[in-house]
Amino acid sequence: MINFEEELRKFSPSTEVDQAEDLILKIDSAADLTDLMLEIVKEKES
Repeated sequence: MINFEEELRKFSPSTEVDQAEDLILKIDSAADLTDLMLEIVKEKES
């Protein structure tokens, strides 16, 4: 049986998720999804 409390203690968020979250918060809310995806790809390449 899965011990959910133990699994939650072992959990660590992905750094990519944290980076994406930071980028999304910095981007102007008027930017559309295409602009957002292009910015993420540009950061990944550098």
